[in-house]
Amino acid sequence: MNEDKGTRYHRARRRLTVLEVVLVGAALLLVVLSGVSSPARDALFGLGVALDLPDRWREPFVLLLFAIGLALLLELVALPWYFLRSFVLERSYGLTSESLDTWLRDHLKASGVALVVGLAAVEVLFWIARESPRWWWAWATLGTFVLSVLIVALAPVLLLPLFYRVRPLDRRSLRERLLALAVRAGRPALDVYEWKVGERTRKANAALAGLGRTRRILLSDTLLERYSEDEIEVVLAHELSHHVHADVWRGLAFDAALAAVMWGTVQVAVWGLGPLLGLRGTADVAALPFMLLVGGATSLVLQPLAYAQSRAAERRADHYALALTRRPEALISALRRLGQQNLAEEQASRLVEVAFLTHPPLGERIAAVRRWKG
Repeated sequence: MNEDKGTRYHRARRRLTVLEVVLVGAALLLVVLSGVSSPARDALFGLGVALDLPDRWREPFVLLLFAIGLALLLELVALPWYFLRSFVLERSYGLTSESLDTWLRDHLKASGVALVVGLAAVEVLFWIARESPRWWWAWATLGTFVLSVLIVALAPVLLLPLFYRVRPLDRRSLRERLLALAVRAGRPALDVYEWKVGERTRKANAALAGLGRTRRILLSDTLLERYSEDEIEVVLAHELSHHVHADVWRGLAFDAALAAVMWGTVQVAVWGLGPLLGLRGTADVAALPFMLLVGGATSLVLQPLAYAQSRAAERRADHYALALTRRPEALISALRRLGQQNLAEEQASRLVEVAFLTHPPLGERIAAVRRWKG
């Protein structure tokens, strides 16, 4: 079978992703079934007593050390496969221009941020479990939503600058053209920024980032340097659709609904199976690996629903870009060139689309533009 480069790339990427998820899940399952969590919790409580910590600080201290140890274990399991997927595979297909040193620095920064945010979230989660065990799942859902809103709002001003340089678009004629497009879309306050990704990747990208006063359109330098102004305009129009149709808020609300199902499942599982595993409820530090295992499995089952919502938003954005710019040939050209540059899949099986894709396959998107064109 004569497969194109994009198909081979994405198949390899999916296999590494699945392998990483399976091995992380297996590690959590091994921790749960081995019964090591309760002795580890008790040993850490003993350490807290030996350090003469006040009672009110002892449980947060134990949880902090327990969570750090678990995070390190899972990182050791996941890191080889993540490295193969995000560095080795990208280099072998000519999609990255970053050095190993840069990759390591970026990974350490990302892991550090994730660890700090994750530890804070775990501490809050278990505090809620101690204070409101019956309605823990509902408060956890609300906390998940609030944290997601904060991350989305702060990402372009605090998180993105940790990895990339971002600056207002300085090509005057193009900037004026794009701002005029934003006015036509009814979004005159929205600004456009150049996103300097070329030091790390050869892929081109565009994104709507932020919320409220931090909201902005990001266009990568790899897009701005190689594409015509007509192509850039339709790409911006696509991103404007996400703003016009409140896709970020829709996604946050939808994710919160899925989180409610996930946390509810976790609570039922801990109540039902926890005693068999020697766990004392959702406030038990030793329950953390089991909660992560159940929550992760539930999220995997629910993930296709989130992907379906994302694909629907992308189809709507393509249609909106056509209605706003009336440039179907420019959109087809942009999609073709982005597909070639980023090694997008022209076609995908229904199973792959449902389980993995946040965007419709490239061939489907181009066919939809041609139908619109008539």
